[in-house]
Amino acid sequence: MHAFNLHLVPLGLADRLADMAVDALIDEADLSPKPALVDRRGSGAHSDLHLGLMHASALSLWPAFRAMAESAHGRGVIDLPLREALGQHGRDGEADMLRTTAGVNTHRGAIWALGLLVAAAALDPDDLAAESVTRRAARLAALPDCFATHTRSHGVEVAQRYGARGAREEAQLGFPAVMNKGLPQLRASRKAGAGEQNARLDALLAIMSTLVDTCVLYRAGPAGLEAMRRGADAVLAAGGSASLAGRRRLHELDQQLLALNASPGGAADLLAACLLIDRLEQGDTPRSLG
Repeated sequence: MHAFNLHLVPLGLADRLADMAVDALIDEADLSPKPALVDRRGSGAHSDLHLGLMHASALSLWPAFRAMAESAHGRGVIDLPLREALGQHGRDGEADMLRTTAGVNTHRGAIWALGLLVAAAALDPDDLAAESVTRRAARLAALPDCFATHTRSHGVEVAQRYGARGAREEAQLGFPAVMNKGLPQLRASRKAGAGEQNARLDALLAIMSTLVDTCVLYRAGPAGLEAMRRGADAVLAAGGSASLAGRRRLHELDQQLLALNASPGGAADLLAACLLIDRLEQGDTPRSLG
């Protein structure tokens, strides 16, 4: 059959939501210049990561995101069986990711955040307002998963050492760093004419300005966290990423975090969540599994 005679089959809800989650991860990875993070310039503060690996990792998670959406849509209610199904899909996705990256943790935190949001969207695709989606995600995150294994992680270690709130608690609270900082800044910068890439950088900086980023805490302690937050505030106060003064401050922040070996990976995961929530609210998804 000639290629021009092929008919495209419309994507169903689960496929489209998985596409959107993977797109959000790839858009986050590609965004440049991000302070001390992997982007189109290089590997940032990571010796074991590069942009191609981030892309491959994101793509490897598509089946897990699709499975989460299907489970949520099929179940139709927020309950313990759904939470446990999502947990298993997340663990399967993490195993696929680690096989793809030869054991490098590229997106463990993002699987948790975006998986919850994909499931929350699939539960009620007729109500994709940001507040509604994050509220449903928070209810899912609050449920226990008795099949989860309690392995030692950097996030757990940091939480015990500093009493910091991690990715789990951020989701249980309805993603306040996204809803109160990232998403409002993304839309304010767009409205001001900053351009999409600068608006996304500003959203990342807004998240960084208040987030207790456990990745930074693990690598650089409280001093590194303070440097990240103050530096992000300084960029926005100087006019944001679209201004010359803001770009100077952004370069200074990048250099400072690189010197501290402090990569704001938690903020990066939440930026991907922010981009996904933004797209969901714009209604760019079908209404049935098709």
